[in-house]
Amino acid sequence: MSRIRIRAEAKGGSTSVRSLITHPMESGLRKDSETGELVPAQFIQEVVCKWKDEVVLRAHWSGGVSKDPYLAFRFRGGEPGDPVEISWTDSEGQTASATVEIR
Repeated sequence: MSRIRIRAEAKGGSTSVRSLITHPMESGLRKDSETGELVPAQFIQEVVCKWKDEVVLRAHWSGGVSKDPYLAFRFRGGEPGDPVEISWTDSEGQTASATVEIR
């Protein structure tokens, strides 16, 4: 169901991370066009980003974030070859994670 694509690049003492998370991000407020019934809520609640097992970003999201969210941020440190991991947990308890080496 979900996929996380990550790109991380070190430059000038900091690392730039860009990611695209495939997730439906249903708020629970949208109606199904065929049945007219509300589509159950299912959205990412927490995103954790780690560099070499150190948390560099923790975000708490809600149903207001769009489908297939894009996340970009920078942090101080990081060298080519270091691992960067992004993981999430959604409102149904599902999880996913992905790791990439910094370029």
